Amino acid sequence: MKITLNRINDDFLFECTNSQGNSILLDNTSQPGAKGVSPMESVLMAVAGCSGIDVVSILKKQRQEITDFKAEVEGERVPIDDAKPFKSILVKFFLEGEIDPKKAQKAAELSFEKYCSVSKTLEPNVQIGYEVYVNKEKI
Repeated sequence: MKITLNRINDDFLFECTNSQGNSILLDNTSQPGAKGVSPMESVLMAVAGCSGIDVVSILKKQRQEITDFKAEVEGERVPIDDAKPFKSILVKFFLEGEIDPKKAQKAAELSFEKYCSVSKTLEPNVQIGYEVYVNKEKI
């Protein structure tokens, strides 16, 4: 796996591109007019995307009918010297459709305990939790 990062303005805007040519913009969001996401926001996005792919994949294999899927991810940071790494991350999944709540809960559990490489990478240093909501009810 390899990505390339190219600076695309005179400040902090970078384009990150994967081997398939897909890209995202990273920027210093503490500056006015930022045109990309911060690197730390991209970490939260990666957790959401990785676990989201797992949950949807597991539920599709179980023939659950997902009509809507959203996730919200919040990260709490803690100062350590000059850096502010994540201390904890909470992922909230919001699913709609003909979905067995127990299966949705189990899919999230499997993602974080077994499959999600992003959360597994962060896990030694970051406490990662999750909540599952099916048809607006918390499981």
